[in-house]
Amino acid sequence: MPEPTDADVRRAVKPVVCYPNETLPVPDMDLYRTARDGAEKVGEVIAPPREAACFRVAAGQFFRITSVDGPQVGDLNLWNANDLGERFHSGKSRALHGTHLTTGERMWSSFPYLRPMATIVEDTLDWYGIDQYGGSVHDVIGTRCDPYTGNLLAGSQYHHCCHSNLTRAVADELEMSLEEAEPLVHDVLNVFMCTGFTRDTGQYFMKASPVRPGDYLELFAEVDLLGALSACPGGDCSAEHSSDAAACYPLKVEVFAPAEGALGDWASPPVNGYDRTHGR
Repeated sequence: MPEPTDADVRRAVKPVVCYPNETLPVPDMDLYRTARDGAEKVGEVIAPPREAACFRVAAGQFFRITSVDGPQVGDLNLWNANDLGERFHSGKSRALHGTHLTTGERMWSSFPYLRPMATIVEDTLDWYGIDQYGGSVHDVIGTRCDPYTGNLLAGSQYHHCCHSNLTRAVADELEMSLEEAEPLVHDVLNVFMCTGFTRDTGQYFMKASPVRPGDYLELFAEVDLLGALSACPGGDCSAEHSSDAAACYPLKVEVFAPAEGALGDWASPPVNGYDRTHGR
């Protein structure tokens, strides 16, 4: 189609933020930090390279994901440990906070719950910001590497992509079949992954993660959580994913419990207050 005569005028229309977030409930970061100062480590899980592991965190505890041995990205799923129907909603978290999450921002749960599941309390990569390519860290725009897309694009049958890793880990944790576990796996928080969209074609891109051994992302559990973390087969995602070519390293998850009474009268946030009548 030929370009209309008013094309430049149409392009010049100023954008409007879809979901202004000034009225979002504000996490009490001072309370969280005070509680974290006296917290004791109560658990540790390792996600091996090209594998996933499950972990559990009680409401009011903290969990830290750390890169160990070498630069490595991870794909994180969260569920309400008491109701697996409530799970992390990456799309709504993206709509409320932006394409990448960092300190003070939250992982929100799926409809009809739509409440904070976890709050990021510390991010050692928060210095990275947004680079010259539009890339940033800890994205909620990529879905997770999976065998279906690999088969579609390359005819492959690769089983150690994050979707399959998470499926196996959940099946083992919940003692169910792969067929039962797979529908529970959902879009992820890409921990440590550096991503964005190309300026010219709008395609999702990845680049070498700035993560180094010792870097971590720490979160506060707002509800009882079942988590699953995959150490992506792409390693630092500098070249490719869903293959055995990249150098891959483990990821460590540590759980910390605050001292008794450190959170005062804090309580898990209630589920969303919408009445669910949907106009009927």
